[in-house]
Formats: sequence, structure tokens, C-alpha cells
Amino acid sequence: MSKPEVPRMSKNTPLPLAEPHALGFATDRLPRIAAALKAEIAAEALPGAVLMIARHGKLGYCETFGYIDRAVRTAMPVDAIFSIASMTKPLVTVGALMLCEEGRLAVNEAVGKYLPQLARMQVNPPQCDGSAGAPTVAPDRLMTIEDLMRHTAGLSYGRGNTPLYKRYPVSSDSASTQWSGAEFLERLAALPLHYQPGSKWEYSFGLDVLGLVVEAVSGMPLGRYLEERVFQPLGMRDTAFTVPPAKTARYARALPVDPVTGQTQTLRDGTTPHKFDCGGGCAVSTAADYMRFAQMLLNGGELDGTRILSRKSVEYMTADHLGPEVDLSKLNDYPNIRGYGFGLGVAVRRSAGRGGMPGSAGEFHWAGSTGTYFWVDPAEALVTVFMAHAPGPVRYYHRQLLHTLILQALN
Repeated sequence: MSKPEVPRMSKNTPLPLAEPHALGFATDRLPRIAAALKAEIAAEALPGAVLMIARHGKLGYCETFGYIDRAVRTAMPVDAIFSIASMTKPLVTVGALMLCEEGRLAVNEAVGKYLPQLARMQVNPPQCDGSAGAPTVAPDRLMTIEDLMRHTAGLSYGRGNTPLYKRYPVSSDSASTQWSGAEFLERLAALPLHYQPGSKWEYSFGLDVLGLVVEAVSGMPLGRYLEERVFQPLGMRDTAFTVPPAKTARYARALPVDPVTGQTQTLRDGTTPHKFDCGGGCAVSTAADYMRFAQMLLNGGELDGTRILSRKSVEYMTADHLGPEVDLSKLNDYPNIRGYGFGLGVAVRRSAGRGGMPGSAGEFHWAGSTGTYFWVDPAEALVTVFMAHAPGPVRYYHRQLLHTLILQALN
């Protein structure tokens, strides 16, 4: 079998290049990755994708697959721009930790110190369904910045069946499309928390609220703050909260129909500005940009001589923050993180034998509902970034497939 092509150095190769075999990959096994993704594209389960794999700080695999727009059969370019959805969350977490390092924010402080609108939120008691006007109780303790980062604040998305879930906004995208940041906080403040802060993990608006904390502390819109403090220093030229007009031709399109459900498939339009920069899911990026961000984390907060975070802050971010007092039943509902813990903005693998696929203890990752995915395996000095617009249930399969195929190619 021929070796995967290693691209020449260009503006779209985010790290120094190396031959895969020099990085410890079995070149007779690497082609299995391309074969699997090409099969998904042929089956119309995936419109197209960009995959980058780095090891020991060097890029050993960079391939494009399928189409940026299947309807007109335009080939996928390596610099295609994607809506990264919840892969926005680690970006915002890093931005907030930078403020912590400057003494302007503290992880263990109450959210209400920075956003007074949320200082008096009450809690829905277990025996109530959270209907409007139902009784509430005071929190045992106030939700903290750490709770926002690790999804233990008592917040949720509006994706459940109880009256309280139905009172919550559905998603980061829908909330930021409808309301300004101030209006969003006003609506949250009028709702009770689902449970006592710190008692349960539940995926939520925590990082959207964190983004508004960053705005309050920094005095800047979230997008501008991250541009100045994270994106520009790391050379992430195409990462923002909206695709600018000059780059819209590079914005990837999803399939019109979900390959699993057969339902019409919609994807947020990353070329349209939102009413606020939602920290939970509204950024756009490229594989190259996110590779630089992820490599910075693997390096302990530094890349190419530019330090974003201290080594200890990265260690803190990527450690498991969920103790035995936290109910993990909601976390275990997600196929790709069953058996994982959670750090600040990222899932953290607790042991090699958990998670339903090969991996290392200490590996951390997160993904986007649009089909994007990244993971970092410090034990293997490995970083993977997968960019695709496949927002349906098939995305869980793609994550497990890639994880398995990439690790099987290690010598």
C-alpha cells in the first residue's frame, strides 16, 4: 500500500511536518482510516471531512475527504471552515483560566459575584416538576465558576421532557440567535436550577454563562477577547464567532437529509452573526487552527514560544474534577464519555478500560454537535482534530470509529 501523502509546508499546515513512520505510525495500517471515511462518504453518511493527526509536536497525517458542498460536488479543501459547536467550550475555558492567572477571576468564587443577575437563583426540589409557579428551595451553596466549567451548576439545555426542561432554551445556538447576552441572563435568572450545585453532572449552558463572565471581567465581547488573547497569539487565523464575507466560500455544508433518521437536516449558518458570542457553541474554525490550540494544551500551555497558560493551569484544566459526591448518570448517557470523568471544558478518561474504545488514562477530548471532534492523548503525545458537518446521531459512530482506527495504527 502507498503511504498517505504528507503535505508540503504551507499556511494550512499548522505544525512542522514529519513522515508517519518517523512518528511511530504503521504505514500499512494508516490507510484503514481513509478507507473507512471514504466508505462513509460513498454511503452518504458524511459529506466530507478534514482529518489531522500530530504526534510529538509534528504533523504526520493531513487528509481531506469528500466535499465541502456535496450538492455541487466541490472537493473539500484543507482550509475549509466549520461550525465547531461545543468545541467552542474549551476555547472559552482557556480564556477564563487566563483571567484566573491574572488574579481577575477565581474558579471557586460564586458566579453571582460577576453576574449579579444570577446571584439569587433557586433550586427545583426533587419532588417537583419545575412548572411555572412550582415551589423552589434555596441552594445549599452558590454555583461557582468551576461548576460552569465542569457542568455541575444545576443548569441544563432545554432537551428533556419535564416542564422545567421545556422552560429552558434549547441550545446555545438558539439562545444566542434570539436574545442578547443580557436578555439570555434575564431569562436564566427567572428559572430554577434543576438540582443543587455540585451534586450532579448535566450538560448545560454553563459555558455560555462563563463566556458572559469573561465579558464582564475583561470588558470586551467574548469574540474580541479570545481573538486578542488566544487566537492571534496562536496564529488561529480562521477562528472566530462568524465567518466573514471574504471567507464564506470556504464554509462547509452539511447533507440535506440525516443519514440515520431520514429527517431534513439543518445546521446553523456560521456566516450569520448571533446576538451574543455564545461560549457554549457558536465559534467557527479550521482543522489547522484547532490543531494549534490542541497542541498548545498538550505542550502544557505553550506553542512556538508563545505561552497561553501555565503548565499547572493546563494540568488543572485537564484533571478529573468529579468526585464521588457527583451523580454521573447523565454523563454516562453519552456513548463517547461513558466511564469518563470531566475536567474544565473537557472530558477526561479515567482508565484505559473505560469508554468503549481504546485509549489512555488521562486522555482528554471534546466534540461538537455539528460533527467535529478533537482529542489529546498525553501518554502517546498524540493530537487528533476531525472536522466535518455531520450533525446527526452518526457523529457518535464517527468518533468511536476514528478513535479506534487511529490508535490501531500506532506501532
